[in-house]
Amino acid sequence: MRSARCLLAIAILFPAVTAAATVSPVRAVTTYSIVARDPATGDLGVAVQSHWFSVGALVPWARAGVGAVATQSMVDPSYGPLGLELMAAGKDAPTALGGLLAADPHLDIRQVGMVDAAGRVAAHTGVRCIPEAGHRTGDGYAVQANLMGPPTVPDAMASAFAGTTGPLAERLLAALAAAEAAGGDIRGRQSAAILVVRGEATGRVWDDVLVDLRVEDHPDPVAELARLVRVHRGYEQMNAGDLAVERGDLAAAQAAYAEAERILGDNLEARFWHAVALANAGRLEEALPIFADVFARGDNWRELVPRLVAAEFLQADATALQRIAGAGR
Repeated sequence: MRSARCLLAIAILFPAVTAAATVSPVRAVTTYSIVARDPATGDLGVAVQSHWFSVGALVPWARAGVGAVATQSMVDPSYGPLGLELMAAGKDAPTALGGLLAADPHLDIRQVGMVDAAGRVAAHTGVRCIPEAGHRTGDGYAVQANLMGPPTVPDAMASAFAGTTGPLAERLLAALAAAEAAGGDIRGRQSAAILVVRGEATGRVWDDVLVDLRVEDHPDPVAELARLVRVHRGYEQMNAGDLAVERGDLAAAQAAYAEAERILGDNLEARFWHAVALANAGRLEEALPIFADVFARGDNWRELVPRLVAAEFLQADATALQRIAGAGR
């Protein structure tokens, strides 16, 4: 655990860290993880998998416009918030990590990766981390792993991340999948998590977190995490559709709901709101078969229709409402 002397050393080395930190017990969260910055958007993220329950509660930390941290092995969770405080105070990732390690009497059992908002990275694998253990750093990313089956896991993760294009979350997932394909944790698998934040803070903390998903206990947590990210993408489109409705842009709403339906597939929520958007755009004939399909699998959706009309979320006169409510009957 982090002693009072350790906290005092951090305060002396880095005066910007003034908030008191609580002493946390050491926990054996042996695992593999990646921290990274997207060079195109500046977004920052961390993803992790472990044969340990609820790994997302301890290992991943990130703050918009500041950086991302993964703290693992015999984990000291304070590396997360303290590392972010140091980077927020202007320290780059190597300096922040170096300061925390210098103040830690148990650095030989720690494994940590950090990336700052400029894409500078740092990683540490203590000499007493359980083999196979190691880390790799590259342009804007660091991967770290301990208690792996084979020693090739960090290289596989680094290659997958560097060789994958697209949004940061999907690139982080590619690194986790590569770790699994290379042999992964020698004990097996249990939980996984992913956290992605904006490269620049908006001043609205609820808007700064782009992806925050956890799989607490699952036989294939990386695959389940990938499924949840896909669902998340679909609901991002649903949210975009809702915002377009608020703006009165029915064409944009219809396009967003259609994209949500494409991503989510046979999802009643997406199909229902797609039909609503079509009806609001004056395309009732296209909407009716979709309404009928949704109603056939849950009459509660049919009951919802007049409520939407009353709340002015669905623009339908008495004739249109009758046709919608009767769809599929």
